[in-house]
Amino acid sequence: MDKFVPEDNEESDEAYHKLVRRKVMETLNTKEDFPFTKQEIKDILNKLNHRKAPGEDALTSEILRQTFETFPNTFTEIYNECLRRGHFPKQCKTAVIVPLIKTGKEETNDAQKYRPISLLNTGGKVLDKLLIYRINHYLFSNNLTNNNQFGFRPQRSTIDAALAVEEFALHHIKQREYVVMISLDVIGVFDVAWRPGISNNLRNLRCPSNLYNLTRSYFSDRLAIWQANTYRIERKASRGCPQGSCSGPGWQRMEKISWTEHVRN
Repeated sequence: MDKFVPEDNEESDEAYHKLVRRKVMETLNTKEDFPFTKQEIKDILNKLNHRKAPGEDALTSEILRQTFETFPNTFTEIYNECLRRGHFPKQCKTAVIVPLIKTGKEETNDAQKYRPISLLNTGGKVLDKLLIYRINHYLFSNNLTNNNQFGFRPQRSTIDAALAVEEFALHHIKQREYVVMISLDVIGVFDVAWRPGISNNLRNLRCPSNLYNLTRSYFSDRLAIWQANTYRIERKASRGCPQGSCSGPGWQRMEKISWTEHVRN
């Protein structure tokens, strides 16, 4: 669990990190986003993979979909109340860790051979998607994303990144100039994401206040569980993004916005 759920140790903070932690606790006075609609929720429920394992509450996406069809107004009001209060329900912040062996690392004894997939409550996944879809819409509609970023963006892939590098290199080679490329690989990118930094980026981008408050609640008081037969370990998850969450790639993109300014080790 020490490897799967690393701790965000505030004692190691430098002045920059302490400043960011204070800033993200301050009230953000920006315009609120519109309430969630029944159509948004319906679309998300219909697109969920019904064969994926549920979280600790054992409620599948098919159960929720049928419940929504019976009580669409109540369902929508519950999610909008979460948005109004800036509250991500505590029961939706518990992840059941399932370690899967990575391809090609079957014979090693290193803990890094495992990829810790998080099984999350489906009801929380719906709110998770509602939140990240709205944030993405705000970022893209206001042209707040960097066009040179290819990872964790819809309709972008590693192929697009490779083609961009090729185009850049060929242009300068034709000019008889030198081309140097530096490649960095961040180990455990989902595990090391610094949540205050993500929230601070949302502040700097003037994110709608209700989406910002819901994001802060999403990151707070998260719990990770690993169990086998009668053995059970619980750990407070204070750092990173759950692998298997709907918004994980989106939070990774948010953190990368400030990587050129500051790298947190």
